[in-house]
Amino acid sequence: MADFEHVFEKPPEGAAADWTIPQNWSAYTEVEHQTWDTLYDRQMKILPGRACDAFLNGLKALDLNTGGIPDFETMNPKLQALTGWTVVCVPGLVPDEVFFDHLANRRFVSGQFIRKPDQLDYLQEPDIFHDVFGHVPMLTDPAFAAYMEAYGKGGQRAASLGLLPNLARLYWYTVEFGLMRERGDLRIYGAGIVSSSTESVFAVEDPSPNRIGFDLERVMKTLYRIDDFQQVYFVIDSLEQLKRDTLQDFGPIYDRLKGAEDIAIDAIRPGDDVITRGTQAYAEKGGRFAA
Repeated sequence: MADFEHVFEKPPEGAAADWTIPQNWSAYTEVEHQTWDTLYDRQMKILPGRACDAFLNGLKALDLNTGGIPDFETMNPKLQALTGWTVVCVPGLVPDEVFFDHLANRRFVSGQFIRKPDQLDYLQEPDIFHDVFGHVPMLTDPAFAAYMEAYGKGGQRAASLGLLPNLARLYWYTVEFGLMRERGDLRIYGAGIVSSSTESVFAVEDPSPNRIGFDLERVMKTLYRIDDFQQVYFVIDSLEQLKRDTLQDFGPIYDRLKGAEDIAIDAIRPGDDVITRGTQAYAEKGGRFAA
């Protein structure tokens, strides 16, 4: 969202007006199913004790370990029964207004393709493993499901005010790279972390990044990077807190954000709830799995 060039400027041939396409599950190859299984098995060796309960419970509720890429026709009725959400396929990254409209109507957009076997560790454009394994389990949680719907409804307003970059930061630091406190420990709920074998460990255990208590306005001012591990993670106390803090009128916040100075990725500011003051050693070594 807003960080990659969109693959298409209008729905390509075969796509509906809302940019959706059939999943065409029967067309996946054995290699593609094996790639899903490899990624799934690798993550499940890492995530217990690191991922939050809502994510792990969502995996079980949706039976995402039945072997191979999930069939949306089987998965969607289970998800819809829990929170009213469904997952739809799109041909690539879609325009922001399309993305927001789907979220506002409790439809999560997913890529149809899966990465190649030689791309297991990094892929710039999100694939079906990132989208379904990473995002969809959290949509089984009522509080998080409500947050995502509200985010979609707020997107058009932010765009009209020229503040979409600020709203994108909220998505980035919660939906993609969010951490939470759970029974006194740090746990992962962000899709960009739970779908990455290396960042799943880095985000909660490495001394390098700052970890700061969630503050809505602070998050919306903070820059981020899309090509490497994060230099700061924001930590919520619960999914109910995330819903409560964001289901409000953003008008006064947007007024204060207009013309406000951005906050650097590695900054610690007065008033921050500092959970971990990071060394920033990873970034200083150049990142991208620096030794």
